[in-house]
Amino acid sequence: RNNPLIHNIEDLICLSDNGIDTPNFVKYTEANCTTEVGFVLFVATGLGVLFFMLVVLVHNLAGPYLLPLYHITLGWLLEAMRSNTRGRYHYDAFVSYSGKDERWVVEELLPNLEQRGPPFLRLCLHSRDFQLGKDIVENITDSLYRSRHTLCLVSRHYLRSNWCSLEMKLATYRLQVEQRDILLLVFLEKIPPRQLSAHHRLARLLKTRTYLDWPQDPHQHQAFWDRLWAKLKPPTDSN
Repeated sequence: RNNPLIHNIEDLICLSDNGIDTPNFVKYTEANCTTEVGFVLFVATGLGVLFFMLVVLVHNLAGPYLLPLYHITLGWLLEAMRSNTRGRYHYDAFVSYSGKDERWVVEELLPNLEQRGPPFLRLCLHSRDFQLGKDIVENITDSLYRSRHTLCLVSRHYLRSNWCSLEMKLATYRLQVEQRDILLLVFLEKIPPRQLSAHHRLARLLKTRTYLDWPQDPHQHQAFWDRLWAKLKPPTDSN
Protein backbone atom coordinates (compact mmCIF):
# COMPACT_ATOMS: atom_id res chain seq x y z
CA ARG A 1 0.00 0.00 0.00
CA ASN A 2 1.36 3.40 -0.98
CA ASN A 3 2.35 5.76 1.81
CA PRO A 4 0.41 9.04 1.42
CA LEU A 5 3.37 10.97 2.79
CA ILE A 6 5.63 9.95 -0.11
CA HIS A 7 5.26 11.91 -3.35
CA ASN A 8 6.88 11.81 -6.72
CA ILE A 9 9.49 14.52 -7.27
CA GLU A 10 7.33 15.90 -10.07
CA ASP A 11 4.59 16.58 -7.49
CA LEU A 12 6.81 18.72 -5.23
CA ILE A 13 6.20 22.45 -5.33
CA CYS A 14 8.34 25.42 -4.35
CA LEU A 15 6.95 28.46 -2.55
CA SER A 16 8.27 31.58 -4.18
CA ASP A 17 9.38 34.69 -2.32
CA ASN A 18 6.01 36.35 -2.64
CA GLY A 19 4.31 33.33 -1.10
CA ILE A 20 1.76 33.25 -3.88
CA ASP A 21 3.25 31.35 -6.80
CA THR A 22 3.87 27.65 -6.32
CA PRO A 23 6.04 26.56 -9.26
CA ASN A 24 6.76 22.90 -9.95
CA PHE A 25 10.06 21.79 -8.26
CA VAL A 26 11.57 20.15 -11.36
CA LYS A 27 10.82 23.08 -13.61
CA TYR A 28 12.09 25.50 -10.97
CA THR A 29 15.47 23.75 -10.64
CA GLU A 30 15.84 23.48 -14.41
CA ALA A 31 15.27 27.21 -14.73
CA ASN A 32 17.32 28.46 -11.78
CA CYS A 33 19.92 25.78 -10.90
CA THR A 34 21.56 25.06 -14.23
CA THR A 35 25.31 24.45 -14.26
CA GLU A 36 27.48 27.20 -15.67
CA VAL A 37 29.11 25.31 -18.54
CA GLY A 38 31.41 28.20 -19.36
CA PHE A 39 32.79 28.32 -15.82
CA VAL A 40 33.42 24.56 -15.77
CA LEU A 41 35.25 24.75 -19.10
CA PHE A 42 37.32 27.68 -17.81
CA VAL A 43 38.38 25.78 -14.67
CA ALA A 44 39.14 22.58 -16.62
CA THR A 45 41.18 24.49 -19.21
CA GLY A 46 43.11 26.36 -16.50
CA LEU A 47 43.97 23.16 -14.66
CA GLY A 48 45.02 21.52 -17.92
CA VAL A 49 47.34 24.42 -18.78
CA LEU A 50 48.88 24.37 -15.28
CA PHE A 51 49.45 20.61 -15.48
CA PHE A 52 51.07 20.97 -18.93
CA MET A 53 53.35 23.75 -17.67
CA LEU A 54 54.33 21.61 -14.67
CA VAL A 55 55.18 18.66 -16.93
CA VAL A 56 57.30 20.87 -19.22
CA LEU A 57 59.09 22.42 -16.23
CA VAL A 58 59.89 19.04 -14.66
CA HIS A 59 61.03 17.67 -18.01
CA ASN A 60 63.37 20.61 -18.61
CA LEU A 61 64.86 20.54 -15.12
CA ALA A 62 65.08 16.80 -14.53
CA GLY A 63 64.34 15.16 -17.88
CA PRO A 64 67.67 13.29 -18.23
CA TYR A 65 67.29 11.88 -14.71
CA LEU A 66 63.68 10.69 -14.82
CA LEU A 67 64.11 7.48 -16.82
CA PRO A 68 67.35 6.43 -15.10
CA LEU A 69 65.83 7.14 -11.69
CA TYR A 70 62.76 5.12 -12.63
CA HIS A 71 64.86 2.10 -13.60
CA ILE A 72 67.14 2.44 -10.57
CA THR A 73 64.16 2.68 -8.21
CA LEU A 74 62.45 -0.26 -9.89
CA GLY A 75 65.62 -2.33 -9.71
CA TRP A 76 66.13 -1.47 -6.06
CA LEU A 77 62.54 -2.41 -5.19
CA LEU A 78 62.85 -5.73 -7.00
CA GLU A 79 66.06 -6.52 -5.15
CA ALA A 80 64.51 -5.49 -1.82
CA MET A 81 61.55 -7.83 -2.34
CA ARG A 82 63.77 -10.84 -2.88
CA SER A 83 64.11 -12.72 0.38
CA ASN A 84 66.82 -15.04 -0.95
CA THR A 85 69.92 -13.00 -1.76
CA ARG A 86 72.08 -16.00 -2.62
CA GLY A 87 72.65 -16.33 -6.35
CA ARG A 88 70.73 -13.20 -7.28
CA TYR A 89 73.64 -11.74 -9.26
CA HIS A 90 74.23 -12.89 -12.80
CA TYR A 91 77.59 -11.11 -13.13
CA ASP A 92 80.42 -10.35 -10.78
CA ALA A 93 80.98 -6.93 -12.35
CA PHE A 94 79.39 -4.62 -14.88
CA VAL A 95 82.24 -3.06 -16.86
CA SER A 96 81.73 0.58 -17.83
CA TYR A 97 84.22 1.58 -20.53
CA SER A 98 84.60 3.55 -23.72
CA GLY A 99 84.36 1.66 -26.98
CA LYS A 100 87.73 3.13 -27.93
CA ASP A 101 89.29 1.23 -25.01
CA GLU A 102 87.76 -2.10 -26.02
CA ARG A 103 91.08 -3.48 -27.22
CA TRP A 104 92.49 -3.19 -23.69
CA VAL A 105 89.35 -4.85 -22.33
CA VAL A 106 89.63 -7.79 -24.72
CA GLU A 107 93.38 -8.26 -24.56
CA GLU A 108 94.04 -7.46 -20.89
CA LEU A 109 90.90 -7.44 -18.74
CA LEU A 110 89.08 -10.54 -19.93
CA PRO A 111 92.04 -12.96 -19.91
CA ASN A 112 93.18 -11.86 -16.45
CA LEU A 113 89.77 -11.90 -14.78
CA GLU A 114 87.43 -14.29 -16.60
CA GLN A 115 90.07 -16.93 -17.33
CA ARG A 116 91.56 -16.89 -13.86
CA GLY A 117 90.19 -19.00 -11.07
CA PRO A 118 88.57 -20.68 -9.38
CA PRO A 119 86.37 -18.90 -8.79
CA PHE A 120 86.09 -17.68 -12.38
CA LEU A 121 84.65 -14.20 -12.63
CA ARG A 122 81.89 -13.32 -15.03
CA LEU A 123 81.94 -9.81 -16.45
CA CYS A 124 79.15 -7.93 -18.21
CA LEU A 125 80.24 -6.05 -21.35
CA HIS A 126 77.87 -3.88 -23.32
CA SER A 127 79.35 -5.09 -26.62
CA ARG A 128 78.81 -8.73 -25.72
CA ASP A 129 76.04 -9.10 -23.14
CA PHE A 130 73.45 -6.41 -23.85
CA GLN A 131 70.14 -7.68 -25.24
CA LEU A 132 69.54 -6.73 -28.86
CA GLY A 133 66.48 -4.57 -29.50
CA LYS A 134 66.21 -3.49 -25.87
CA ASP A 135 66.34 0.16 -24.86
CA ILE A 136 69.92 1.20 -24.08
CA VAL A 137 69.04 2.70 -20.69
CA GLU A 138 67.12 -0.43 -19.72
CA ASN A 139 70.07 -2.56 -20.82
CA ILE A 140 72.43 -0.51 -18.66
CA THR A 141 70.27 -0.47 -15.53
CA ASP A 142 69.26 -4.13 -15.77
CA SER A 143 72.85 -5.24 -16.29
CA LEU A 144 74.08 -2.96 -13.53
CA TYR A 145 71.63 -4.40 -11.00
CA ARG A 146 72.36 -7.95 -12.07
CA SER A 147 76.03 -7.35 -11.27
CA ARG A 148 77.63 -7.44 -7.83
CA HIS A 149 80.02 -4.58 -8.67
CA THR A 150 80.42 -1.82 -11.23
CA LEU A 151 83.92 -1.44 -12.67
CA CYS A 152 84.60 1.91 -14.36
CA LEU A 153 87.62 2.02 -16.66
CA VAL A 154 88.45 5.71 -16.76
CA SER A 155 90.40 7.24 -19.63
CA ARG A 156 90.25 10.42 -21.69
CA HIS A 157 87.90 8.62 -24.08
CA TYR A 158 85.73 7.64 -21.11
CA LEU A 159 85.41 11.24 -19.92
CA ARG A 160 84.25 12.37 -23.38
CA SER A 161 81.58 9.68 -23.70
CA ASN A 162 77.99 10.55 -22.84
CA TRP A 163 77.08 6.88 -22.38
CA CYS A 164 79.96 6.35 -19.97
CA SER A 165 78.83 9.41 -18.05
CA LEU A 166 75.33 7.94 -17.80
CA GLU A 167 76.70 4.59 -16.59
CA MET A 168 78.75 6.26 -13.88
CA LYS A 169 75.74 8.36 -12.87
CA LEU A 170 73.58 5.26 -12.48
CA ALA A 171 76.34 3.47 -10.58
CA THR A 172 76.65 6.34 -8.10
CA TYR A 173 72.86 6.41 -7.63
CA ARG A 174 73.01 2.73 -6.75
CA LEU A 175 75.97 3.36 -4.45
CA GLN A 176 74.01 6.00 -2.55
CA VAL A 177 70.99 3.73 -2.18
CA GLU A 178 72.74 0.52 -1.12
CA GLN A 179 75.62 2.07 0.85
CA ARG A 180 77.93 -0.84 -0.04
CA ASP A 181 81.37 -1.06 -1.62
CA ILE A 182 80.09 -1.81 -5.12
CA LEU A 183 81.86 0.79 -7.29
CA LEU A 184 85.48 0.35 -8.40
CA LEU A 185 87.50 2.86 -10.42
CA VAL A 186 90.47 1.93 -12.60
CA PHE A 187 92.45 4.63 -14.41
CA LEU A 188 93.90 3.35 -17.65
CA GLU A 189 96.10 6.43 -18.06
CA LYS A 190 97.26 9.49 -16.19
CA ILE A 191 94.72 12.30 -16.41
CA PRO A 192 95.61 15.86 -15.33
CA PRO A 193 93.76 17.06 -12.21
CA ARG A 194 92.47 20.08 -14.15
CA GLN A 195 90.70 17.78 -16.59
CA LEU A 196 89.28 15.65 -13.77
CA SER A 197 87.96 18.67 -11.90
CA ALA A 198 85.60 19.42 -14.79
CA HIS A 199 83.81 16.14 -14.04
CA HIS A 200 82.29 16.88 -10.66
CA ARG A 201 80.80 13.47 -10.00
CA LEU A 202 84.09 11.68 -10.65
CA ALA A 203 86.04 14.27 -8.67
CA ARG A 204 83.80 13.67 -5.63
CA LEU A 205 84.23 9.92 -5.93
CA LEU A 206 88.01 10.24 -5.93
CA LYS A 207 87.84 12.05 -2.58
CA THR A 208 85.90 9.27 -0.88
CA ARG A 209 86.90 6.05 -2.64
CA THR A 210 90.10 4.17 -3.39
CA TYR A 211 91.00 3.51 -7.00
CA LEU A 212 93.58 1.59 -9.04
CA ASP A 213 96.00 2.87 -11.66
CA TRP A 214 96.97 0.67 -14.58
CA PRO A 215 100.78 0.46 -14.14
CA GLN A 216 102.99 1.33 -17.08
CA ASP A 217 105.68 -1.03 -15.79
CA PRO A 218 104.89 -4.59 -17.02
CA HIS A 219 106.51 -6.03 -13.89
CA GLN A 220 103.70 -4.50 -11.80
CA HIS A 221 100.86 -5.92 -13.90
CA GLN A 222 100.54 -9.14 -11.92
CA ALA A 223 100.16 -7.27 -8.63
CA PHE A 224 97.51 -5.08 -10.26
CA TRP A 225 95.49 -8.09 -11.42
CA ASP A 226 95.83 -9.80 -8.04
CA ARG A 227 94.41 -6.77 -6.28
CA LEU A 228 91.58 -6.21 -8.74
CA TRP A 229 90.60 -9.90 -8.80
CA ALA A 230 90.51 -9.97 -5.00
CA LYS A 231 88.11 -7.01 -4.94
CA LEU A 232 85.76 -8.52 -7.53
CA LYS A 233 85.67 -12.18 -6.51
CA PRO A 234 82.38 -13.35 -4.97
CA PRO A 235 82.25 -13.77 -1.20
CA THR A 236 82.67 -17.26 0.17
CA ASP A 237 80.34 -18.89 2.69
CA SER A 238 82.85 -18.29 5.44
CA ASN A 239 82.77 -14.54 4.70
